[in-house]
Amino acid sequence: MKAIIQPSVIRGAIQAPASKSAMQRACALALLHVGDTVIHNPGISNDDLAALNIIESLGARISNLENGDKLISSISMPITGNGTIHCGESGLSIRMFTPIAALSDQEILITGEGSLLNRPMDFFDTILPQLGVSVQSNQGKLPLRIKGPLQPTDIEINGEQSSQYLTGLLLAFARAAKKQVTITVTNLKSKPYIDLTLQMMQEFGYQVAHKDYQQFIITPVAIQPKNIQCHVEADWSGAANLLVAAAIAGNVTVTGLNVFSAQADKTILQALMQCGVQLSVSENEISVLRPAAFKGKPFQIDATDCPDLFPPLVALAAYCNGISVIEGVGRLAHKESDRAHSLQEGFGKMGVKIELQDDLMLVHGGGPVTGVTVHSHHDHRIAMSCAIAALQASGETCIEAAEAIQKSYPGFFHDLESLGAKLSLSLNS
Repeated sequence: MKAIIQPSVIRGAIQAPASKSAMQRACALALLHVGDTVIHNPGISNDDLAALNIIESLGARISNLENGDKLISSISMPITGNGTIHCGESGLSIRMFTPIAALSDQEILITGEGSLLNRPMDFFDTILPQLGVSVQSNQGKLPLRIKGPLQPTDIEINGEQSSQYLTGLLLAFARAAKKQVTITVTNLKSKPYIDLTLQMMQEFGYQVAHKDYQQFIITPVAIQPKNIQCHVEADWSGAANLLVAAAIAGNVTVTGLNVFSAQADKTILQALMQCGVQLSVSENEISVLRPAAFKGKPFQIDATDCPDLFPPLVALAAYCNGISVIEGVGRLAHKESDRAHSLQEGFGKMGVKIELQDDLMLVHGGGPVTGVTVHSHHDHRIAMSCAIAALQASGETCIEAAEAIQKSYPGFFHDLESLGAKLSLSLNS
């Protein structure tokens, strides 16, 4: 699919999409829970659908309620299933659900597609055998073949590559531990995402404490059958694109966001404030008030714990006078694309120079942004960032492989259009 975007001014109010980080965790917790879980405001992205498919494959029953909510019923432990789980292209799903699937005493094949096939999974080759799980991988990549049951015990892991591995172990350990166990973690990245995991685990009755994010102590709890209401909060990573779009091209109110969320991507507010965007922030909505011609001040942000913010931050920096600095480039290599170089290539075509210096990205903003043809590299966040930058570009911008947005924010182009963006979608010729 191609997205063709003309220079536009946007205005109005829009509801932020559901958080796929929260939705996928909700699915995992509902699978492990004894009893019924109603998931309110469920996400509809490809990653969310992958998580629903996984828990159904592992024995959960899913019902669609009339109001759009999901009813998840799961009473089986150890986990049963049909022997195969497919994670789509979701990095969180494979890293979180693999330890959970390993609670089963059956052999389970774990597969995926797209960029997930090339992401390193050697963490499991090293860690799962220490927990009594046999593992076969494709030289550290998919597919994985595992056979448990996983036996929680004191263990040490390296959290440098992703906090998502720790999330999976915390969930599996909490459900299966018969005595108190400790996971010791070195070099943990994306701590706010672990805060989100712990926050949601607490809602389901689990007890996990930590000592400065270096030791996580899991205390067994008696699992009592009960019904749980789980509300999926709005997504700060998707909303960041809307907020930056407003800063670049209009006056917009984004509703549904929780400013007290554990999501790391609310850091976007710091960048917007640094570059001089006028914000009105309340408990449930954020308004961006754009002056007649926005030319912001350059900003400096450490995005190590929120690497998904790099694309909208680059779009914002393109319209700031000077060099903006974003730290955390090392977190971008194993995304849906080699995201640092995808940004460098796409925005370079639009006339925005991006330099990479060790762990820093330097974006030279303030010059003309040119409408051209760019490619998403099949990366949802690249597609969205180019689209919002296109709103005030000189001339038409064409984004190829724009269907990549389905991974996290299927309604993105519809939402932009509802705010007044001049855009059209067409099938690739």
